[in-house]
Amino acid sequence: MKLKLTLAAAALVLAGVTAAPALAQNEQFMPVLPYRTGGFAPNGIPWANGYVDYLNMLNERDGGIGGVKLLLEECETAYATDRGVECYERLKGKGPTGASVFNPLSTGITFALMDKAPVDKIPVITMGYGRSEAADGSVVEWTFPLLGTYWTAADVQIHYLANTLGGYDKLKGKKIAHLYLDSPYGKEPIPVLEALSKKWGYELMLLPVAAASMTEQKSTWLQIRQARPDFVLLWGYGTMNSAAIKEAASVGYPRNQMLGGWWAGAEPDVLPAEDGADGYKALAFHPGGAFPVHADITKFLYDKGKGVGKKEEINQVLYNRGMINAMLATEAIRTAQAKYGKKPLTGEQVRWGIENLKLPEARLKELGFAGLVAPFNVTCENHEGPHSALIHQWDAKTKTWKNVSDWIEADQALLRPMIVAAAKKYADEKKITPRDCSKVN
Repeated sequence: MKLKLTLAAAALVLAGVTAAPALAQNEQFMPVLPYRTGGFAPNGIPWANGYVDYLNMLNERDGGIGGVKLLLEECETAYATDRGVECYERLKGKGPTGASVFNPLSTGITFALMDKAPVDKIPVITMGYGRSEAADGSVVEWTFPLLGTYWTAADVQIHYLANTLGGYDKLKGKKIAHLYLDSPYGKEPIPVLEALSKKWGYELMLLPVAAASMTEQKSTWLQIRQARPDFVLLWGYGTMNSAAIKEAASVGYPRNQMLGGWWAGAEPDVLPAEDGADGYKALAFHPGGAFPVHADITKFLYDKGKGVGKKEEINQVLYNRGMINAMLATEAIRTAQAKYGKKPLTGEQVRWGIENLKLPEARLKELGFAGLVAPFNVTCENHEGPHSALIHQWDAKTKTWKNVSDWIEADQALLRPMIVAAAKKYADEKKITPRDCSKVN
């Protein structure tokens, strides 16, 4: 009897061992690299919530993509490059076909993963951040700075300031301060700001803030009060942004003369400053607010107690950004399934899907993203997609962002040669032979 029971138990164990992998064979592994802790958590949390909620919603509503369920796993990076690389190494081989795509949400981590992605054949989406030369897909094959590079952002900022003054010629003699996190992110727009300074004759002040002193900017703002720049471009992140806005208020620097980058233009950046943030402006490459997709997020997740965040925050800027990021990744998978079949795909197959991603207005409407994302295509030559942004301004009374500009197109006559030159330098450094995009399909 004991022998029979032992054999039966062994059979059950073996059945369990074989059953689990069988179930996993029809899953697409989606690694998530959030930072829910540390000084960047106020911005990292809502992005991660939007990203995870959208993937979970697809599982709840559709059973995944094309009958393939999405398997998620988070690995906390705390925005640290070394931890981001550790997470990448830990997660890259998981799932039946390995990781589908990584979204590092950090320019520093992106710099590290750009060398690893071609070797491991896993694409990297850096939506609105990362190295600007990655826009040239003939050289940087595995990284996609979708919806905007930092060079696009910097050019749009100066374009908007010129418009407010009455034309580019009015920039001559003006003083513009670039207040930035002293990191790859904060340094990335400097080449464009310097090129435009030479072209239009404004004085550029560079004011770095160390990550260790993000909330202690008094000496920097005393510099600003003394120098009295006509405009301050804020390229901070996390708690640095709200600290900068508070310090501006304390020294009497007008908030409507501050213009943040798009990672300094969300609710966590302004709410801590309360009324002191009123009139502050920033870039946006998509709006906040509720759109049809939020109805499905509510119905399939929050009404069932399955959302990962707070229901009242699912229409905020960074939540929307995480949700958009997840939509781009999953639509790339859907695109790749049309070529390779409705099955778990490799990173190499998903990379093809990203590079061939097409999002016309009709598809965006089907997805519930019309008005939240403008129609665009990705190509071998152009891994960025659109090159535009708008400006929104914070209304402290209503606690809402209000658009104060139309969409502003970045100057490709200036930027494209810079991107091509930087990509060539990158190719030379990394010994990359550029692809002939006319022969890519």
